Amino acid sequence: MPVETDAELREILGLETIAVVGCSATEGKAAHDIPAYMQRHGYEIVPVNPYADEILGRPAADSLADVDEAIDVVDVFRPSEEVAGIVDETLERDDVQVVWTQLGIVDDEAAARAEEAGLRVVQDRCLKVEHQRLLG
Repeated sequence: MPVETDAELREILGLETIAVVGCSATEGKAAHDIPAYMQRHGYEIVPVNPYADEILGRPAADSLADVDEAIDVVDVFRPSEEVAGIVDETLERDDVQVVWTQLGIVDDEAAARAEEAGLRVVQDRCLKVEHQRLLG
């Protein structure tokens, strides 16, 4: 079932390691500034971007499959039509607890598959906004 309550969001924000799919090396872009904000607030950010070598002082992975460390949350900064494939990659892992899609990014079918597999799903919400609202 989708995450809806502030209590659920607070629990998710208590997790530590966030893989950011579509993380950008370009300052000023939401896909850079939001992960940078989360990193400044103590989160371990794992950038996933096949077109970058390093983002936020961390090596960028080409895909979720290339991330060796444990991930708690997969945060998606890619178009809605790419969410299904990202969920597929996420379901190949046994460490992820949450799939989070940023504002404007929605795929109800992919979200349902993730939920059926036991993951919590947050769609169409900004991680930074929710962090500031609930913990800021």
